[in-house]
Amino acid sequence: MIEIKNVTKKFQNETAIDYKDIVFENGKSYMLLGASGCGKSTLLNMIAGILSPSSGSIIIDGIDMTTRSQKEKDKFRIQKIGYIFQDFKLINEMSVMDNIDILRLEGVNTQRAIELLRELGIFEKKDSKVKHLSGGQKQRVAIARALVKAPDIILADEPTGNLNFTIGEQVIKELVKVAKGKTLIAVTHDERLACYFDYVIDMNKMTSGITDINTEGGVDNA
Repeated sequence: MIEIKNVTKKFQNETAIDYKDIVFENGKSYMLLGASGCGKSTLLNMIAGILSPSSGSIIIDGIDMTTRSQKEKDKFRIQKIGYIFQDFKLINEMSVMDNIDILRLEGVNTQRAIELLRELGIFEKKDSKVKHLSGGQKQRVAIARALVKAPDIILADEPTGNLNFTIGEQVIKELVKVAKGKTLIAVTHDERLACYFDYVIDMNKMTSGITDINTEGGVDNA
């Protein structure tokens, strides 16, 4: 379970984002919906321990991560969180398998990687260099890389942002399917994808089926 309690993030330009309390339950999928600048990516990065809140607590499975050192946060992210970035962060000159298995020294399961590639429909591309893939194929590689270590939490920052709707919709279907049983939190501005998630948090309207979010002066990129 992920609990967001009294969290505020302040920035150097004196703008601030205030979040009302939110609870993300284990094994459920959530979509953070909203336009650029409403605080979605900032929240994702605070959950991942990449950013620290200015005040408040982010509690994951009973552990207040805001009290931990950056080294401890980084270790937790590597072990427990799979992060899917909008810009993929793949190495173009390396093959699909090498991109997924780049963390082999940290316990990547090659058989698990192969199974994910099959589930995502790109197994035949496993030996291809990433630079030769389409945008949709690259996003599937990024998903496989994030899930290969079977993380408990999956964070996806605009996973369809670089794709047209038809391809993006298919990628979301596949992501939700392979993430079943995990806690999935995906950031997007496309409300047409809401039907694929268990819950939607609308950060523009500040209301959702779970709680509402109050944002002021958001400065993140999503």
